[in-house]
Amino acid sequence: MHIALFHQYHHNPDCPATCRHYTFMAELVKRHKVTLITSNAWESKRLTHLHPWVPKGVELVSVPVPYHNRMGKVQRLQAFGSFAMHALVKGLRMPKPDVIWGVSTPLTTAWAASKVASLRKVPWVFEVQDLWPSFPIEMGAVPSRFLQKQLYQLEKNLYRSADHIIPLSKGMEEYVQQQGIPQEKVTTLVNGTEVSLGRVPENDQERLRKELGLEGKQVVLYAGTYGRANDMPLLIEAARRLQHRSDIAFVFTGQGFDEPLLQNASRALPNMLLLPPLPRHQVFTLFALADVSVVSFIDLPVLNANSPGKLFDSLAAGTPVIITNPGWTKELVEAHLCGWYVPAHDSAQLASTLETRLGAHDTLQQMGQNARQVAVTQFDRRHMVPILESIFERVVSARKK
Repeated sequence: MHIALFHQYHHNPDCPATCRHYTFMAELVKRHKVTLITSNAWESKRLTHLHPWVPKGVELVSVPVPYHNRMGKVQRLQAFGSFAMHALVKGLRMPKPDVIWGVSTPLTTAWAASKVASLRKVPWVFEVQDLWPSFPIEMGAVPSRFLQKQLYQLEKNLYRSADHIIPLSKGMEEYVQQQGIPQEKVTTLVNGTEVSLGRVPENDQERLRKELGLEGKQVVLYAGTYGRANDMPLLIEAARRLQHRSDIAFVFTGQGFDEPLLQNASRALPNMLLLPPLPRHQVFTLFALADVSVVSFIDLPVLNANSPGKLFDSLAAGTPVIITNPGWTKELVEAHLCGWYVPAHDSAQLASTLETRLGAHDTLQQMGQNARQVAVTQFDRRHMVPILESIFERVVSARKK
């Protein structure tokens, strides 16, 4: 089977980002031909060169479309549109695939995948990573009512045209079904993680702890995007409330819109440590040495359905998680006793929860064990590959009938 993946923002493990599709492609290419159509936006941002840019055997079709987190609305739209048109042309010129796999965000990438599938008369599978356009609209990024209506119509058309839909959470699945899509056309595969990377040797953890000057401190970690949706002011204010606790350190690694805000705060607060972006294996070492991690988002209803990679990475490393949105992730950590919920924007409660929970060492240790267990049993990306593979095989077989 020839699988063509349309994914604008491909990463590999040398990058400071999740590697869901890298892991999937590495397994699929053992049995199938895989072509990746992507931009070169992240290739120049590799922090190490320990891994090939794409898994061995994957055919790479790369197009020059820059992107960075501090782009304005117009620049982002230009990047989305440019990639979609390049992907459409490349998709029509490549050897005919058996199935096309289109990944959003952005929605324009899924549009290109659907167009190529239609013109080449092959099935396509729509992977929904975020609820677009609901997310940018709720963030105020699309003020035009006319454009909002057009984007919602595009979204519905994509759901209807797809042979199968893969949302990344049950909340997303429910949303898709509310658009009139039948249950049998939808399969949820949560973001997941590389569970094997969560086993970090103690020596590696202690070496990094010493390098960062964290000996004798309990670590509260945020590792991810510093986006406007991620509520960095909440974490800064919690750190400010706990600056009297010299034994608690707030550690940040990532990049994004609010990086200047974090830089200023880290200079003012002695208990904040701001690290540069790190490659994936070093991020796992940070998760492993941390006592607790925070997965924070602002209070937007659409974010209750999200499936953040940093949640699953923390669980794989055996580190309990504090969640700030009241969706399925809150239910997850509470049901499996591997974390806690604190309402978004409530820095006083976050600081109080951290101070209390970090003092309960036995409970913290048990929660870490629970976290690792749920990651191993439910969120290993390698265990998702057979499900993904069977979806591709079913849609190809159904189209041939």
